[in-house]
Amino acid sequence: MRPLLLALALALGASPAFAATIEVTIDKLVFSPANVQAKVGDTIEWTNNDILAHTATVKGGWDVMIPAKSKGKVTLKAAGAVDYFCRFHPNMKGRIEVTP
Repeated sequence: MRPLLLALALALGASPAFAATIEVTIDKLVFSPANVQAKVGDTIEWTNNDILAHTATVKGGWDVMIPAKSKGKVTLKAAGAVDYFCRFHPNMKGRIEVTP
């Protein structure tokens, strides 16, 4: 039984960290927080409290539709800085710093 416990302990210790869900609120045409830090594999989830639809759009990248009074999300696949904006309201901007 002892070797089994050792193997289990080693397997658990070597397992990757759990991915997180990072919440961003949209209220009165503002992403809040506007700047977030995340890791590859984490999910960003936007909650739109406005009565208007918004997007979280990255030029040359993803485009998440976030309907009014609803949510949208994306899972981060690569490290680096990601600047995003709303296609409907280009003054709405956010930034995600993604680490490996």
